[in-house]
Amino acid sequence: MVKPVNQATIEFLSRSANEGFARSSAACFAAQLDPTLDELNDLKTAVSEAVTNSIVHAYPDTLGKISMRMQLMEDNSIVITVRDWGIGIADIEQARTPLYTTGKDDRSGMGFTIMESFTDLLRVKSTLGKGTTVIMRKKIARRAGGGIR
Repeated sequence: MVKPVNQATIEFLSRSANEGFARSSAACFAAQLDPTLDELNDLKTAVSEAVTNSIVHAYPDTLGKISMRMQLMEDNSIVITVRDWGIGIADIEQARTPLYTTGKDDRSGMGFTIMESFTDLLRVKSTLGKGTTVIMRKKIARRAGGGIR
């Protein structure tokens, strides 16, 4: 089993302004693995989608809490877990279908598809009325002199 070598957790309200905070926090934390710009951008995009899903879908008419745990693993990967305590997802398989959305007309329905395409692993757990947890894992290529010290 791959173990974490460093981790951090942040909590914030489901305000759209906090999407940028989460994205920047993940990028700063992942910098310890010496990612390329492409790897960093992939990670930031995936985090942005996960947090935006919580903001838009978990708490459609109210503010709620979102938690983001970041773990740097001994295999030079990062695991990011985004959790909310919102309304939950009735049908995860349907929600992961491209173009499906429960949001307004301006939502693309591509959030989970984007998360999946920019990470190496995507797991989604949800319970109606109790919230959703999204777990993403991204492997960062090792370079000479890079990695956690």
